[in-house]
Amino acid sequence: MSDYATINPATGAVLARFPEATDADIDDAIARSEAAYDNWRRVPLERRADLLRRVAGRFRDNADELAGLLTLEMGKPVTQALGEVAISAAIFEYYADNAATFLADEPLTIAGTGTAFVRTEAIGPLLGVMPWNYPYYQVARFAAPNLVLGNTILLKHAQICPQSALAIAKVFAEVGAPDAVYLNVFASNDQVARIIADPRVRGVSLTGSERAGSAVAEVAGRHLKKYVLELGGSDPFLVLDDADLGRTVTAAVRNRMANGGQACTASKRFIVLDEVYDRFLAAFVAAMREHEPGDPTDPATVFGPLSSQRAVDDLARQVDDAIAKGATVSTGGQRIEGPGAFFQATVLTDVTPAMRAYREELFGPVAVVYRVDSVDAAVELANDSPYGLAASVFCADTELARAVGDRLETGMVWINGVSASSPDLPFGGVKRSGVGRELAHYGIAEFANKKLVRSPR
Repeated sequence: MSDYATINPATGAVLARFPEATDADIDDAIARSEAAYDNWRRVPLERRADLLRRVAGRFRDNADELAGLLTLEMGKPVTQALGEVAISAAIFEYYADNAATFLADEPLTIAGTGTAFVRTEAIGPLLGVMPWNYPYYQVARFAAPNLVLGNTILLKHAQICPQSALAIAKVFAEVGAPDAVYLNVFASNDQVARIIADPRVRGVSLTGSERAGSAVAEVAGRHLKKYVLELGGSDPFLVLDDADLGRTVTAAVRNRMANGGQACTASKRFIVLDEVYDRFLAAFVAAMREHEPGDPTDPATVFGPLSSQRAVDDLARQVDDAIAKGATVSTGGQRIEGPGAFFQATVLTDVTPAMRAYREELFGPVAVVYRVDSVDAAVELANDSPYGLAASVFCADTELARAVGDRLETGMVWINGVSASSPDLPFGGVKRSGVGRELAHYGIAEFANKKLVRSPR
């Protein structure tokens, strides 16, 4: 039976199933993508950009329908789902508007006579392996810059959001994208490895778990393929003083609970200096306790179900491990019984390195709060993680906050703010949070041939 299925996480009802691709389907998709690339890379840049503008417009025109699929398939509250549709459209439009600047020839200052410049060119068909937590946004980050560059896309989406995956492909078809420039493939894991290994496919981008990233990188490395990996995060949120504590707590709760806590850049570890710890914890717990999960189709709901029963089971095992080893539950800590995939908003304290919650990513509405006695201790704890994606530093002294940010081993730092995506801000991490960058001008350069052109005159 196929793994591609729509299962409403709010009710547990199985709504639709879709067959996996056959090996013949995969071979046909690769061949079509290669043939499309040979034409697409020669299409004038302004026409490639115009396709992205039409895609952006279609996303906006069909926002309610597209958002509804996110709510149906992975439980995203409808207001947040509409926000995801909007930023996806903005990403397509951003690359349409800026591609000419990003892809302009770069003159080089050289010794001797003549001229030299670097030209940015496409490299070929690419595979994208995308996750379920932001089904449109993650695809837009990968597809938009590469399509306008002239690459073609094979897109393997998460098994739990097949209708969202089909909806993206439908958008491209409806706006007149050339055949096979963007292809959806319901591939198995074994077929993903086959696609990466195929010499016609020139690179792979994965957004997902550390485990999936390791598997993709191993195959890509063996076949000398370029890869970009956007993996997990256990992002620290440092509170260095009590300046505007109300604003700090509001930001902490909002960032932890957005998308039900199912975001790699969500703040997960709250590291608080001793002198403000008690007040922060009391206010933070009170605010988290107010988050009761509700119907994700209700515009008033800000906290819905997790994406699946499996997600609830995984999170419960991590929380139960922490409790069994001595962690304190300040609020929540349990799954909510019933047909839906619901878990309480949870705050843990007294978490130690002996517990899974200390080093593993908690992908759901669970926050860990730590007390530290100095700024140095805060930095040391923040960096004591296998991950290095994003961090937030809250402090009235902006210069101190920036100095602390400079010491954090992360790909992104937010001073007196929390991570928020924008097309013009680069996204990516260090350590086991991944390899490469997306968005801004960095995102269009990852799967590009930077060709040197040298002339004697």
